[in-house]
Amino acid sequence: MGKKIYVGNLPYTISNDDLASAFADFGNVESAKIITDRDTGRSKGFGFVEMSSDDEAASAIEALNGKDFNGRNLTVNEAKPQAPRDNNRGGGHRGGPRGGNRF
Repeated sequence: MGKKIYVGNLPYTISNDDLASAFADFGNVESAKIITDRDTGRSKGFGFVEMSSDDEAASAIEALNGKDFNGRNLTVNEAKPQAPRDNNRGGGHRGGPRGGNRF
C-alpha cells in the first residue's frame, strides 16, 4: 500500500498533472489531487499525492519539504487521517422554527 503525502503552500495555478510531475522523480505517483473550493472550483493551495511505496514517499518528503516551487516554499509531510466530522454545519438551531418563537 502506498503512502499518502500532504503538500501545502502550493501555487493556486498548479494542476493535478503539475503536482504529479513534481513528485514523479521520486517514484511511481499513484494519484495527485489539488483540493478545490466546492463553490468556486478554485484551488485551496494544498493537495495530496499518493506514492506506490513508503520509501518513495519518504524520499519525496525529504527532498521537497521546504523547497521552492514556483516561488512558494512547499510544506510536504505524511498525510494524517481526516478527523471525523459531526455533520452539524453551524446554524445553532436544534429543531423548531427558524427565527425564534413565532407564537
